[in-house]
Amino acid sequence: MWQFLKRLFRLGKAEANSALDKLENPIKMTKQGIRDLKTDLDKSLQSLAEVKAIAIRTNREVQTYKQNADDYEKKAMALLKRGQSGQMEAAEAERLATEALARREENLKLYQTALQNKKKYDGMVTTMEGKIRTLKSQIAKWENELRSLEARDKVSKATTKLNKQLTNIDSSGTMSMLERMKEKVEEQESLAEAYGEMADESKTIDDEIDTALNDPTVTASAALDDLKRKMGMLPAQEERIEIKEKSDVTIKIEVDDKNKGA
Repeated sequence: MWQFLKRLFRLGKAEANSALDKLENPIKMTKQGIRDLKTDLDKSLQSLAEVKAIAIRTNREVQTYKQNADDYEKKAMALLKRGQSGQMEAAEAERLATEALARREENLKLYQTALQNKKKYDGMVTTMEGKIRTLKSQIAKWENELRSLEARDKVSKATTKLNKQLTNIDSSGTMSMLERMKEKVEEQESLAEAYGEMADESKTIDDEIDTALNDPTVTASAALDDLKRKMGMLPAQEERIEIKEKSDVTIKIEVDDKNKGA
């Protein structure tokens, strides 16, 4: 029973991981990762500003303690000179000079401590600035790669969609519809040709005669010959009109030029 439960648990875990993999969007996850890095960058910048502020304050303390130590040394020397010149009692001058030198030693100790702290904070600032520059560079690099991947993703999706459409052209029925339309047009053309042949066969002999007489080519040719005869370019001769039927029977009408003129 325990083995069965363990197998069931592993199966459920595998199915859950598979479902999560399907839900994961690499681009969205990358964007979220970049946002997290930017949040870390903001926090790092804030920490750097705080450390820099401490370093600046420590540097001021170094300068202050050094200046105080120098001032107490100068005061001790001035007191000793006054005691030596008789401006004040020598014992009192020495006592005050001793106190000034003690204060000088205190400020020198504070100066040394502040100087060590300043070096430490300066080192921290340098290290943090280097890490922040690296983080900024990494974020910029990933943002550029993300833009490139987004463009490639769009192109690949568009290409996949187009390829699917091209693959499904025949199954969509477009080609079959074109084939049916082609067959229908060919049937219509054949039917029109059949009706045309039937119309030609239904003509009577009189219709054929009228068609031949009304031929513009024949009329134009006869008019041209008449014009040439009037101009003397052709000799006067009898006019002959020939009308042919399908049965190859030729009807000849001869008209004498003199009678025609009458």
